[in-house]
Amino acid sequence: MIQSIAQKEFVSTLRDRRFVVLSVLLLALLLAATLVGRASYRTLQQERMVAQQTVNDQFHHQPNRHPHRVAHYGSFAFRPRSGLSFLDAGLDSFTGASVYLEAHQQNSVNFSQAQQSGSLIRFGELTVAFVLQVLVPLLIIFLCFSAFTEEHETGTLKLLVSQGVPLRRVAWGKIAGYGRAVVLVVGPALALAAWLLFGEETFVHNADVWVRLALFVVSYAVYFFLWIVGAVVVSARQRHGRSALVLLLGCWMLGCIILPKATANLGATLFPTVTKAQMDADVHEAAQKGINGHDPQDQRTAALKANLLKQYGVDSEEKLPVSVGGLAMAESEAYTSKVYQQHFADLTGTYERQNAISNWVGLLNPYQAIRPLSMGLAGSDFAHYVHFQQAAEDYRYQLVQRLNGLQASMGYGDKERKLDAATWQAIPTFAYQAPPVGWALGYLLLPALALLLWAVGLSWLGLKVIDKTPVV
Repeated sequence: MIQSIAQKEFVSTLRDRRFVVLSVLLLALLLAATLVGRASYRTLQQERMVAQQTVNDQFHHQPNRHPHRVAHYGSFAFRPRSGLSFLDAGLDSFTGASVYLEAHQQNSVNFSQAQQSGSLIRFGELTVAFVLQVLVPLLIIFLCFSAFTEEHETGTLKLLVSQGVPLRRVAWGKIAGYGRAVVLVVGPALALAAWLLFGEETFVHNADVWVRLALFVVSYAVYFFLWIVGAVVVSARQRHGRSALVLLLGCWMLGCIILPKATANLGATLFPTVTKAQMDADVHEAAQKGINGHDPQDQRTAALKANLLKQYGVDSEEKLPVSVGGLAMAESEAYTSKVYQQHFADLTGTYERQNAISNWVGLLNPYQAIRPLSMGLAGSDFAHYVHFQQAAEDYRYQLVQRLNGLQASMGYGDKERKLDAATWQAIPTFAYQAPPVGWALGYLLLPALALLLWAVGLSWLGLKVIDKTPVV
């Protein structure tokens, strides 16, 4: 019986001109978003690869120089985009693409697309994720709002029940039928995305991307199931299609527009972030408490020199086998790095507390559960951004300390000498390895749990409500 009702609803839906028009428009948007997103991804990825190779070549081909000059010359780390980011750009457009790596200072990631684009980007981008999260639920609402009200108005529901068909089976049949219609709209776009993704040699044997895409599809299947069940339940409890439509559109506005904005404002109010100027001032003040590697008159540098003379058993700096300046630079770098790490950790913690509010609200609002889940699986969320930032800082610190070590090994009078250009070619350049999906899932447990609780709870409670719906 469930299959018969599902087939009847599916065929009726295909004959509905409203559905045909809306689904064609939506499918066109999905296909356009997929193709545009893929083209944008390939362009940006190519640009960043070329830029990274260029700065790596420039670093390796420096002339004979003092190591500290090389440390100040620095380098850049460009963040590669993840393979699925063309489906959900997440925070990529706002978090920056590259970070300058230099001595004494940890810089933030800069040059985001939002900084270089017009104000239109603040209204959001047309991505596959935007269409799936916001527009497909609208299609489901217009598809399902009359699921039961039309049966009430034409009297066919009474006939079905009089033949011994439980309302629960009628509801499952309608859910299955509408589900097939949604798959008909969304399926081609996701199939195109998979074909584009695995058409490239880079990803065809990448199991991590396969798993991410599979979980991405499953997550949205659960999300659409929630909307279909919710729309069918609302339709069953309303006597007229108009009231069901108004109620469902109100739920859509509350869940997809009002609550996310209110939650973001609440997070920013409860956990305000420090301004860049204030953070720079705090870091500068804290860094003054460590050794100043550029000031030979610094008292802490003098103490370091005295300890070295005692350690090596000599009475003058000229007899030391190491450079006092190089070791002072290493001490200074270690201290300032800790200062920057602490302040960046505090700032990251503030952002994480703001994001946590939105994640917990996902228990009340499915849109705020699918959103972090989608970004996390696409590799474009805040956690992936912080992972890159930390990898870039680890490389910067190791690079600067290696150069400080080279300076220290030059001995007394190092400032008047330079190292051979071949020295820089032996230093490894920055190469970023994105985290695997297992690492990402650790950050996505709460939104995944929220989505599953919604699926189980709404199905159980909604169908119990439908069971008690008066037919007459």
